Parts: sequence; C-alpha cells; structure tokens
Amino acid sequence: MGVKGLSSLLEGNSQIYQDIRFRYSKLVMDGNNLAYHLYFTSNLDQNHGGEYLAYQVQVRALFTALSDCGIKPYVVMDGGSGTSDIKVDTLMDRAREKVWRAHGAAVVGRRGDILPPLILSVFEQTLRDMEVPLAKCFGEADCQLAALASEWCCPVLSGDSDFYIYDLPGGFLPLDHFQWNKVGTSRAGSYIPCKRYTTSSFCTFFNIDRQHLPVFASLAGNDYVNLKEMRWAKFLPVGRQHETSWSAGLEGLLRWLRAFHTTEDTLTAAMKLMPNMSQQTQAMVRMAMLEYQLPSSTLRGLFSEGTVPSLPAEMLIRVPDWVRAPLARGELGADILDVLVHRRNILQTQVERSDLQSSFLPSKPIRQVLYGLLLGQEGGKVLEVYRVGMEPASVMVQPLVQRTAKTLRMNSLPQADHAVRLQVCLETLGVEEEMLKGVPAHLHLPVAVTCYWLRRAGPEPTLLKALLMVMVQGELNRQKGLTTAWKGYSNNFFRPLDCVVAHSFNQWQACLKDASQLNLLLCMPLPKPHYAWLYQGRLVHRRQKQLQEREPEEILHGARFRRLYRSLLEAVIQPDPGVNRRAGGPEAQLTASINHLHLNILDEEEEEELGGAKGLDQGLDRPRVSVKTRYRTKDRKDQSRNPELGRKQEREGWE
Repeated sequence: MGVKGLSSLLEGNSQIYQDIRFRYSKLVMDGNNLAYHLYFTSNLDQNHGGEYLAYQVQVRALFTALSDCGIKPYVVMDGGSGTSDIKVDTLMDRAREKVWRAHGAAVVGRRGDILPPLILSVFEQTLRDMEVPLAKCFGEADCQLAALASEWCCPVLSGDSDFYIYDLPGGFLPLDHFQWNKVGTSRAGSYIPCKRYTTSSFCTFFNIDRQHLPVFASLAGNDYVNLKEMRWAKFLPVGRQHETSWSAGLEGLLRWLRAFHTTEDTLTAAMKLMPNMSQQTQAMVRMAMLEYQLPSSTLRGLFSEGTVPSLPAEMLIRVPDWVRAPLARGELGADILDVLVHRRNILQTQVERSDLQSSFLPSKPIRQVLYGLLLGQEGGKVLEVYRVGMEPASVMVQPLVQRTAKTLRMNSLPQADHAVRLQVCLETLGVEEEMLKGVPAHLHLPVAVTCYWLRRAGPEPTLLKALLMVMVQGELNRQKGLTTAWKGYSNNFFRPLDCVVAHSFNQWQACLKDASQLNLLLCMPLPKPHYAWLYQGRLVHRRQKQLQEREPEEILHGARFRRLYRSLLEAVIQPDPGVNRRAGGPEAQLTASINHLHLNILDEEEEEELGGAKGLDQGLDRPRVSVKTRYRTKDRKDQSRNPELGRKQEREGWE
C-alpha cells in the first residue's frame, strides 16, 4: 500500500520523530521493502542486470550489525496480491511507469530504480544461510507485519508509509533513518542510531484523534483509493491555500479532520464535499479503512513453534493444502499464488530498449509448463502482463501439459517420484541428464537454462562464453570462500548500454527466473543454485567486450578455471534434435570454435605448479583426466616463468 506524500509530510515536521539508540529487542522487518531499499541505496549498478554478489555482501553486513546490537530480526515477505483484485489498476499503473523508466535507463544510462530479476532470490537465500527467521504471507504482508509487531510490542522496520497509520505500541522505524552501517557503542552495549515514530506523537502534533488515522489515509489516497479531484489544501491557513504539493494537501486534510468526532461523521462530511463520488469509490474508501484494522497474527505461531498458518477461506478451493508450508517458509515463489487465485502473472520489468521484444518471451514455454502443473490443461488460460513497446500488455497464455508432465497432479506433486519430477524439469529445458555429468550439482539448473537460452534466444558466441566465464569465476571463488565482490568502474554507471547485448543477458535471467520457479514447484529435483555467484552485470558485459578480441584462456588462466569452463561449455553445446539446426547458428559456431579454445591442454607440470585441483574435482561427477602435450601458448610460457603472474591473472576482477 502506501499513502502518497505522507513520508514527505513527516520529513517536513521531523520533530514528530524520536531519536533512539536501538538494541536488545525483537524487530519485525518488511522483507520486500528492505530488499528493495538495500539495493537502491547501496550504489550498485542497476542497468547491466544486477550486482548480486555485492548485494549479498550488503545483506550480510546488515544482519551482522543487528546481531552485534542484540537485535533479533523476523523478516516477513509478500506472498502475492492476496484474494482481492482491488489493487489491479494500481499494479498496472506501476508496471507502465517501470516500462518508461527502464527504457530511459537503457537508452540514456541513468538510474531507473529497476530491481534486477534475481534480487529477491539472493535476499531470501542469504537470510536462510544466516539462519534469519523468514516467513511469507498468503498475500500482502503489511497487516501481518503490524499484527505481529503489535502482539510482540516491538517496532516494525519498513519504508512503507502505511506504517505511519497502524497504531503500533512499539512504534515504527523508517528505513531511511535506520543507520545500521553506523553502529555506535556505549556502556550499555552496541546500538543502531535511528528515529522512531508513534501515532500518539503524530496525533498530538496535528491535534487529531487517533481513530481518524484510517479515514485520513483513505481520503488522502493510497493504493486502493485515488481521489484526484479533491484539493484538501484549501483547508490550510490563508496564504497557503494555493500550495500544490502532496504534503500540503495532507496537512489541509488533517486540519479539516479536527472538526469531527466519529469516523461515520467524517465520511458523511467527505461525501458531501465530493458529491460526484460514485458508489464504487465510496465502497473502496470504506474497504481501504478496514485494511488498517489489525487482525490476530498468523505468523506468531510459525516463528515460535513452526505452526503453519491456515489458508484464507477464499483460497481453499483453488490452492492445494500442501502449498501452505513451503510458501509460508519462503520456499515457493509468490507468483504461484497469483496464478492459482487470479489466473494472472505480472512479469518483471528489466532494463531494455522499448523497440526490442520483452526479454521474457523466450521463457514463455517454461511458464506454460508451470501453468499446466498449477492449473491443468482444462484450468483456463493465464493472463500475463509484459512489455510490448512502451506499454504493458495483457496476453492470455495457454497452460501446457505434455509428455511426462501428464503423469503429475498438482494436489500430489510432493509425493511424485523424484525421477519423474526431474524428467519434467529437464524436458522443459530440452536437456538430457547425461549432458550434465561433469558439472557441479548446484550448477545443473543454470547450465540447463543456458542450453535452453542458447537455442531459444540465439545469443552470439561471445555472450555465451562471457556468461560461462563469470559463472566459473563465481563458482571457484565461492569454493575458496571469498566474500569480496568485483568493484568494476563506477563511471560506467551512467553510460548508455549496448542494448542488444543487455537484452540477450536479460533473456538468460528471465529463463533462469522462470526455470527456478518451475524447479521450486517440482520440489527441487535440481539443486538450488547459489544465485549471488552466478551473474555479475558489469563484469559479464566487460568479459563480452574482451572476448571480441581474445579467447577465455587468454583472459583468465589456471587449471581449475580451464577444466570447469570446458565442462560447462561442452554441456551447453550438446546438440538438440530438431532445434537450432540452421547452418551458422550459435550452436554450430560454438561447436566449430571449441577445438580452438585449448582448454584440454593441461600437463602434469602445470597441475603441480598450480597446486592441483582436488577441491574442484570433488564437485565433478567424472574423474580428472590429465592430458600431456607439447603445445604451449605464449601465456603459458609467461606463467611458467612467473607463477605469481598466472595466479594474479586468475584472480583478475574478483579480489
């Protein structure tokens, strides 16, 4: 939700806030809001597809700071749009706005505040690794966040202005004033300096009754109600009545509210001020007010005892009961509920030029299989919303049920044989299990997705090589336990993109996101990848440019890199009967060029010089083969004369 202009009003009257040193407390955290805030305020690149590893470093730093201050966090995420369709117009307006911002970001190079597609996956995976309590609601999380914080008498941390309206005994901590990266110390221990807001302070300052806050939010306009025709600023003192800012209008509304004692009197007077208000709008105003009434928390039992909440009555018919537990624990994507309940999927916007097709089109067959599992062949079509030109378009998509998927039923998916679920996943991506031998298990899904992307999107060979190089670098550095992220060049932030290259990488991320959703629904027949290490936006773009003149082994050296890179490349370019057979296609070009990569040239001397590759071999499914040869490139000669140079080149861009 959100009350437009309310945060600005509070910033203009900052004496309402109380400066505190926050420590030794429970803290209920708005997970989606926090995930967005951390990325957008961390000076990370937004336009090249995401800086996931650097983002993970930020997430870890935040929760480490909380632990150092004795703060126990409980993170609550949205689980779709809930059972009501009242916000669909708002969702479409937001989608339209994002399309315009994304186009501007691609063409001009400016920031558009477009969240990279895998950010929530990285965020949730990092929290699980750190054992931070995480829950996902069966709809929007605001009410449950407020209800849980009210029962625990602890604050809510969020950037959503709706929490200025909820009457919370522990108060509200706005994210913009939560200085987690400036931990202080005193005799009582470490603390985070921040500001706390309470409704009592707000109502005292503006001289209104606390019961008027929900009607104030509804009349001011939020995600449910948009009363554009009403100019509340006319109730400001003489001399200010012509102000046009949102905060001025809110202040005028607060002054007008002082004249009324009950909610019903206030609503009656408001209807007289707006005689042209339709019955539907009046009903929406009342419904919006109900959103601020706190229910009993359904998450308290989940966090304290592991008790999974019941599904809302409106969902019982359409949502299988087994979905409750994995969704509540954050193990299923929120989009699944929207497909089951509303037959709708609003696809994420990526930074790309508007004259190019939506980057989510190549992954449409993956989503069709997902819809087929969720709804069955006779379950009706799904309305997808994605970009067409400069506008979001609504397209009806037919669920797909074929081959092995015909043997599965949504109500009993978890009980299905692992081999069957795996076969559905592999059939969808067009790969054979045999192709993945020699690839570390947690890279099976990204490699299978890359096979699919290669055939469906037809990227240039340099793009595939760059993607695999960064994937290999990430895996090797993950094995080494490195936690630093590639810094890159900050002056690249505001340069226009190579939009064709960016669009192709966007397609890969769209395929990975949709395939990950399918894999989760199938109860993970393929291991979940380490998302933070798979893709680094600016680095993969940089590698693509370098590969226009050099081969991978000329850029990064080392036995371990060569071996894993070869394994991934060989798996990806396996032929697929009937697909991409055209002469000169990307698969043909890569097959023709693989013999020139020299990645199988690894003699015993180099093995010994680089300290062996035992750590990598443990992650492979086939024995290591050492091939002796008399061939040496100039780079290998330089390495043998200067081993430190070789090791330095291997670490290039990551340490």
